[in-house]
Amino acid sequence: MLSVGVAVAAFTAATAGGLVRGMSGFGGSLVMMPLLSMIASPKYVVAPVLLLEAFAVVPVLRHFIGRAQWRVVTPICVAAFAALPFGAYALFNADPSLVRRAIGFIVLLFALALPSGVRYEGPPRLPMSVALGLLSGVLLGGTGIGGPPVILYLLSGSSPSAITRANLMITVMAISVAALALLWVRGVLRVDGPMPLWLLAPGYVLGLSAGMRLFALVDERRFRRATLGFMVAIAAVTLLA
Repeated sequence: MLSVGVAVAAFTAATAGGLVRGMSGFGGSLVMMPLLSMIASPKYVVAPVLLLEAFAVVPVLRHFIGRAQWRVVTPICVAAFAALPFGAYALFNADPSLVRRAIGFIVLLFALALPSGVRYEGPPRLPMSVALGLLSGVLLGGTGIGGPPVILYLLSGSSPSAITRANLMITVMAISVAALALLWVRGVLRVDGPMPLWLLAPGYVLGLSAGMRLFALVDERRFRRATLGFMVAIAAVTLLA
């Protein structure tokens, strides 16, 4: 049974994640994973966070399927699928505090790399796609955060922003579903676990709806800078906790 304080903290974390996702189109898991992993063991947090992030994509998925560059997306996804079990092994066997600090480190690295302009230079190539897919799969299986390497990689291409966004959405959705299937096999994909979905979902939906409404009212660049600063603060707390 969750205490009132823990329940409020979890609900607030989910709302913050939904707000960031609704405003920026990404970053929900980067906010929720470090915050929720300080409340419960990461192995019980990954599944509900992935479910919430997948929920945000499903309604618009059909708009991206026809725009995605499958020759770019497919090798990344296949490599990620192959690497997921190795990350999951670490998630279930490593010390939870070590996994939590790994989550904080990934969030910190991404929050600093994104505005600095660090990117892979050149068109997507098969060896690099496979390597990034393997890295993404290990990170997703082990920490619930597998998107940053793929985001930085795909943003470096010369494709129009609509195609890049489609590539990102399809890739993240595909590897998230594969990770959920793996977690279901391991028996941690539950709606009533230590971090219950019925508690997180209302907060996430509330934040997502508010973020989508605020998108047209708030300066996007300022919001993204504030979000990245927020992520740095979250990561620092996670690393020091």
